[in-house]
Amino acid sequence: MTRMSIFIQTLVMEKRYKWGILAPGKMAGKFTNALKHLDNAELYAVGSRDLRRAEKFAADNGFRKFYGSYRELAEDPGVDIVYIASPHSHHREQAILCMKNGKAVLCEKAFAINEREVEEMISEASRNKVFLMEALWPPFQPFYRKASEILESGIVGRLLHMECFFSFNPPFHPDDRKFNPELGGGSLLDIGIYPVIDALTFAGVPDGIKAYASFGKTGAEESVSAIFRYNDGRMASIYSSFRTNAGIGCVILCERGRISLSRGRDMNQTVILEPDGMEKETYVFNPPAMGYHWEAGEVMRCLDDGLTESPVVPLSFSRNLIRTLDRIRHDAGIRLPQD
Repeated sequence: MTRMSIFIQTLVMEKRYKWGILAPGKMAGKFTNALKHLDNAELYAVGSRDLRRAEKFAADNGFRKFYGSYRELAEDPGVDIVYIASPHSHHREQAILCMKNGKAVLCEKAFAINEREVEEMISEASRNKVFLMEALWPPFQPFYRKASEILESGIVGRLLHMECFFSFNPPFHPDDRKFNPELGGGSLLDIGIYPVIDALTFAGVPDGIKAYASFGKTGAEESVSAIFRYNDGRMASIYSSFRTNAGIGCVILCERGRISLSRGRDMNQTVILEPDGMEKETYVFNPPAMGYHWEAGEVMRCLDDGLTESPVVPLSFSRNLIRTLDRIRHDAGIRLPQD
């Protein structure tokens, strides 16, 4: 069974898992709302470098404990799973801290800054025999499953080309993590990762990459374009930017038609199937909790089954993803302080 063909469903589980939130920001708030949809998830503890921020997040969301440091959260023996929602420049250090303390870790994308950091995280998980997963949203979503189902049916034939994009136009501030190289800033690791996930999921790891970037005032790249080449003749175009409002989606061009995937910032999802010579079909999905609860549910299902990685988002996929991101950065001349 392929990774994309695994059917994700709500499971009844006996064990309740105590969740810890590391870095209580906007993303952590969205994820916490998703945890509330899962009966086997307990809102247990929050860790922040700012004690008052941790206390407020805990009070607003119903967590039992709060800490003014990440170390205290990691060392709490009651915590089963830590969700890491800090900037990706800090993921390696924080994930390793949690895994050294025996915690299962669900870490936001990008998993880390580069392949070297990701390999350190994976090695630490193996050394401590703990669960580790990158918090990749798309593989769990119904629009991804529908697109995979259509491709596997053969109705549109073989995939030949993909156009994958994610762009929006946020206000500029040099200290914002999106524009700050010290925090791994730049469009590629923040939003360009999604078009890359699209290409890797449906077309696979490219044989060749040609990439270009445009840089802003802080030195962080604000726009990236890349072409993926496959030895069998297939191609994929990748685009991310903080300077246009193209939205989020991908178009899969096949021998006998096309499949278009799109989603809004609120995670509503649409798939449009246009087979040659046949009626267009449109599928719309509006998952609860913006679909984040499926990631959390997968972690707990894997722990119930004694697994240390997910069959839906295996560590091999995270390896391929960071290697591809590194290849794009290298070819486009994108360098970060951590490199």
